[in-house]
Amino acid sequence: MATSPHTVSSRLLTGWVGGCVWYLERRAVEESPHKFMHLFRNVNKQWITFQHFTFLKRMYVTQLNRSLSQQVKPKSEPVASSFLEKASSSQAKAEIYEMKPLSPSSLSLSRKPHEKELLTLESASVIEGPVDVGKETKDEKQWKEMKLHLDELPGILARLSKIKLTALVVGTTSAGFALAPGPFDWSCFLLTFVGTGLASCAANSINQFFEVPFDSNMNRTKNRPLVRGQISPLLAVSFATCCAVPGVALLTWGVNPLTGALGLFNIFLYTCCYTPLKRISIANTWVGAVVGAIPPVMGWTAATGSLDAGACLLGGILYSWQFPHFNALSWGLREDYSRGGYCMMSVTHPALCRRVALRHCLALIGLCTAAPILDVTTWTFPAISLPINVYISYLGFRFYMDADRKSSRKLFFCSLWHLPLLLLLMLTCKQPPPGGKSDRGEPQG
Repeated sequence: MATSPHTVSSRLLTGWVGGCVWYLERRAVEESPHKFMHLFRNVNKQWITFQHFTFLKRMYVTQLNRSLSQQVKPKSEPVASSFLEKASSSQAKAEIYEMKPLSPSSLSLSRKPHEKELLTLESASVIEGPVDVGKETKDEKQWKEMKLHLDELPGILARLSKIKLTALVVGTTSAGFALAPGPFDWSCFLLTFVGTGLASCAANSINQFFEVPFDSNMNRTKNRPLVRGQISPLLAVSFATCCAVPGVALLTWGVNPLTGALGLFNIFLYTCCYTPLKRISIANTWVGAVVGAIPPVMGWTAATGSLDAGACLLGGILYSWQFPHFNALSWGLREDYSRGGYCMMSVTHPALCRRVALRHCLALIGLCTAAPILDVTTWTFPAISLPINVYISYLGFRFYMDADRKSSRKLFFCSLWHLPLLLLLMLTCKQPPPGGKSDRGEPQG
């Protein structure tokens, strides 16, 4: 039978010394497990503290080197790599860039966060996945500052002034001048032509200057010169001023004050009323139609010096024509207008947009019938213009019933050739001046 250590100590030592030894042995046996656990816990706490320190150090290094942070990017093309093995073609289509622990000796904290260079890590960290280096360089090139060259300036200014729209304005002004009764004065016609073109360029340039933040959100207008930064806003305003002042001056002192006042009023109406109203109310369409109706009236007043029934008739024809033209165009651009924040009938009141287009298609028939009554054309004009007016009314009806992009495109493209043909028919059926003489002063046969 084995003897206990207390028995051994009591046999070896007796008396007071033996009792002290026995007491110390007992305390050692009882407290040894507790001391061991306490020592283990202290070591464990030190291990956790070290892990926290490693984690904080890793986070700090990651903030300094953002290119090493975890990213998820779509997989463009499989890239062969010597140290990365592809499992199979059925893997997920996203590559995760993982960062393994970095040793303190592998990174230098003196590196700046904005440095874009590859770090050579020696067996301390491995970045898995291909590194796309050329993409950032390409994006930086796209956003570099654009420089203006003199040979590109005419094309930029032509886009700034909306040269196609200006050509339409000048064309309708010329038609109004030619349809007016009286002799054809070439010098007055040229002054009206140049003055109206300059006024239109000024109005369109100011319009683009005001709408830069909104044009940048639309696919149709995002490539305009001011949006792309091809010219400065100061240059655009200077160009508009250099067009507006001589344009209004030519119309006022070169033609007559009435035509100059109409030109100045049209610039004000387009830039200060129509442009801000596009973001407030659908009434902008009616205001814009008035803007488009004034140029033929200016042509008539330039030739006659008066604002009579014939001028109002031409303005009415241009006023009604613009509703099927613009409403059909805006129907296919509803998403663009929504992104730009414009308040258009096609976006907020689609049914009204189609009704107004059809209504003014039918109004063109009545206005053409009123032309011989007001002694602007002969009675031949309502008859020969009836087929094209009926056709555009039919397309307006299809647009009203179908309400789709196909019908809106057909109506829009019809309006592009309808107006020039209608004005040409009016010129061929122009009412001869009183006295039986033509514009050149020759007797009529």
